[in-house]
Amino acid sequence: MTTGNQRTVILFMVDQLAARWLEAARHGIVDLPNFDALQKDGVTFSSAFSTNPVCSPSRASIITGMSNSAHGVTECGYDLSPDVPNIAQALQDNGWSTGAFGKLHLVTQIETLTPDYHAYGFDVVNNTEDARAGEWLDWVKQYHPEYYKAALSTVWMTMVPELEKYGAEGEDLRSLIHEAQREYPDSVSDAYELPFPADVSQTAWITDRALGFIERTDGDLFAHISYVQPHNPFAPPAEFVDRVNVDAIPEPTGAEWKTHPIPYFQQERYETPSYDVDDWRRQRQLYFADLSHLDHELGRVRNALSEAGRADDALFIFTSDHGEMLHDQGLLGKWERHYDPCIRIPLIVSDTASGAGEQSERHELVEHTDIAATIYDWARIPEPMLATFEPRIDPIRMLHGRSLLPRTTDDGESWRDCILIQSNNSHFDASPSSWARTIRTERYRYTRYLAGGGEQLFDVLRDPDEQWNLAFDPEFSGVKAKLADELMELTVNDGYPNSPRGLFSIGTW
Repeated sequence: MTTGNQRTVILFMVDQLAARWLEAARHGIVDLPNFDALQKDGVTFSSAFSTNPVCSPSRASIITGMSNSAHGVTECGYDLSPDVPNIAQALQDNGWSTGAFGKLHLVTQIETLTPDYHAYGFDVVNNTEDARAGEWLDWVKQYHPEYYKAALSTVWMTMVPELEKYGAEGEDLRSLIHEAQREYPDSVSDAYELPFPADVSQTAWITDRALGFIERTDGDLFAHISYVQPHNPFAPPAEFVDRVNVDAIPEPTGAEWKTHPIPYFQQERYETPSYDVDDWRRQRQLYFADLSHLDHELGRVRNALSEAGRADDALFIFTSDHGEMLHDQGLLGKWERHYDPCIRIPLIVSDTASGAGEQSERHELVEHTDIAATIYDWARIPEPMLATFEPRIDPIRMLHGRSLLPRTTDDGESWRDCILIQSNNSHFDASPSSWARTIRTERYRYTRYLAGGGEQLFDVLRDPDEQWNLAFDPEFSGVKAKLADELMELTVNDGYPNSPRGLFSIGTW
């Protein structure tokens, strides 16, 4: 057990979890006692959004507190520059011990299986990501060789060039993966039960490394604990599958765009709704089983904080990088389909030092960039400021977000009445045809698809399942025009505060 005055910040992340599905789980689908306990101890922000619903851009915004235009990661395929200030660097510079465990995705996964994240401000790094090859797989080979071939079969990102000459011996791991997948054919599907026990899983491995860091660290501590699940392929440990009440799983919402399509949804890849192709009920069952497993890991982390004497002076933030359609609207995945399951993410903030929370819920609009601002505030570390040419230019905040701590202790006015959500290219298409810009207010979601893709306007208070596109309803022409103007301004202002990349000073020659 550690001793003395010590502060703790835990950023606990999962991948591809929509707020919609965490909320749905409460309706008899699966018990999540540790998520329930965290919500009781903290504040749930029910209108939290990913400003770019895909992995790398959203994660860059979380760790920097900056907009896409400022940090430069506008889509997957970009690396976040370690020269852009982030919360881990700031805490490390102020004497905190910093650790990262699991999926960071600040470096492109196709680029390398062994990224060096120390330059981003982490003292200790145990990295494992979607590809699964790398540190976790090597651990299975060394300590659980009886499950190594089964683990190999779950490596689905076989396009990574490094697999051709893997490790110090230059092993052809890609061939071994394909061989393993012939022995475990279920592992190449979109949904399956892991062919090894939960304690061998990537998820448990991430928790184990984080717990070791918590147990052996004295003084102020920051741990970024980030899981790959419930990202597809939906693959929970078998022992958690029967915990899901299949009969309580809701049917997918309909696909309004099938009967009133805009040009974007007239693409060939949208001809058939996903729920007419896939076993949606089985996929949802496995997705919720992964939530049950993640709930178990959350409990392990919270117990470890108590045992280490860290539970009484801790900031615990839980979130996801983006959502998952999970067959609502006949869609799977995320990207530019800016429906609620894609863009609205869970966000719970627990500040044990202040005692704020007590099962409270807030409904104002918040976003990923607010997380870094909250950590700076709680840790009492000054935010990074843009260099300016004094005395001509006043200091400029570098962060796009604001601290959520005042929202956990009072009922003051929100500082934000709308949020910009953007998408730029996807795995399927790299052209403006897959670019989208959305403005989300408390009542409306207005989306513009570029390259003639059309518009969507939904009254999300009256139509939470987003089934009636009002963009062409004369009654809402004024609303649409106002939102279109605001969207234009938000899109331009995404570049302010200005980017710190390559900056000498604002206002100079």
